[in-house]
Amino acid sequence: MGEYSFTVHVKAPPELVFDLFTDIDRMPEWIGGVSRITDVTGPAGEAGTSYTVWFGRMPSPTRILAATRPSHVRSRFGNRLLRGEMEAELDAEGGGTLLTQRFKTEGFVPAIVARIFAIGSYRGSFRGELATFAAMVEREAGSTPAPPPPGPTDS
Repeated sequence: MGEYSFTVHVKAPPELVFDLFTDIDRMPEWIGGVSRITDVTGPAGEAGTSYTVWFGRMPSPTRILAATRPSHVRSRFGNRLLRGEMEAELDAEGGGTLLTQRFKTEGFVPAIVARIFAIGSYRGSFRGELATFAAMVEREAGSTPAPPPPGPTDS
């Protein structure tokens, strides 16, 4: 079992951050490898909704376990490579939103895969995806986005 927590300050109100964080149509813009979303059963920002996130040909069924707009989302996700729960907390702070995302993985292989995604700030890492998300939201809000993290070939 692996547990990881990442925090970013987003220059946008919590309502906008929540709306974009739960907008499954926008996931491919900030989550690396997402090729499509299928089997959507309801609004993504509501508890009980389920959908399948596809990473190429590999599905990752996802269910929203809890959602309180604009402050909290918890979901269960998973396939053979990466499965567990994700929790996001959104707190108004400094004229924007402090977004904390936590992952808890289940199983030996998912723990190893999560560790790989938790190391560093490259674009496909958990931290890199969160930075990409923050920049996307800040563009939507008309704020000056923070620079993205360096890529694997950047110095």
